[in-house]
Amino acid sequence: MNKSTRGIILLALFLNACNSESKNAVQQDSTITETSPEASTRADNLVKAEAPDAITKMEQGYALPRHEDGKAQSPINILSDSTVKDSDQNVDIKFNAGITAVENLGHTIQVDFNDGSTTIAGGKTYQTKQFHFHTPSEHMIDGITYPMEMHIVNVLKDSNEKNNPQYLVIGLLFKMGRENKFIKEFLNAIPSDEKKDTLTGLVVFEDLFDPIPRNEFKSYYHYKGSLTTPPYSETVNWMIRKYILEASPEQIYTIEKMEGNNARHIHALFSRKVSNQ
Repeated sequence: MNKSTRGIILLALFLNACNSESKNAVQQDSTITETSPEASTRADNLVKAEAPDAITKMEQGYALPRHEDGKAQSPINILSDSTVKDSDQNVDIKFNAGITAVENLGHTIQVDFNDGSTTIAGGKTYQTKQFHFHTPSEHMIDGITYPMEMHIVNVLKDSNEKNNPQYLVIGLLFKMGRENKFIKEFLNAIPSDEKKDTLTGLVVFEDLFDPIPRNEFKSYYHYKGSLTTPPYSETVNWMIRKYILEASPEQIYTIEKMEGNNARHIHALFSRKVSNQ
């Protein structure tokens, strides 16, 4: 056997050994991928995109502010250092009736109030209608998106609800932390499919506000904006509570699984001012 032939044989053996090692590595990687807890978690955490301005059904995340719509659209990114002081937007929440039903609307979880609940803000009386959730949050604070946001929807008592409704929407942001007592009171009553169920259990709305320190109880950001769902009417007084509430990861995951990613993207502030109190 000459040197040339011996060299060819050695090269072939070397390449065959490398190919076998590569196949084994690929098989090992496949095994790891299939059994990796991280991969399982990612796959299990995929949620449908239900945002009204989502381009695709699995769109995730946020973009820079949208500019193509009206001049007073919501939600927005609230820059705390750019807000102006305003002490005239005091909010006096009066819940004179209980909660009547919980609804799975597919795109959000909604809890309805009995007639008679009112909210007073800026000297005006509003009828409190319902609250619902967005996952993740729609509003951002200094560029931070929180995992969940709750909206308490109120309609001005003297406004025409069909032709020109005037709204006050109170937004509450949630971070992951301790179990939320208020959410626990109705979480298990939410229908698993799209329907409305009577809420027979005891839901104490005051439990939502109990964790808030008294010195921060009336601290809000306020601005003029719009509904974040169609028809996007620019007739909303927004009050975003500064204090960030807590809910457990399990509570937030449960709501997110039911409603998907239903947060509308942020919009440009234009000439509007955001006040704080």
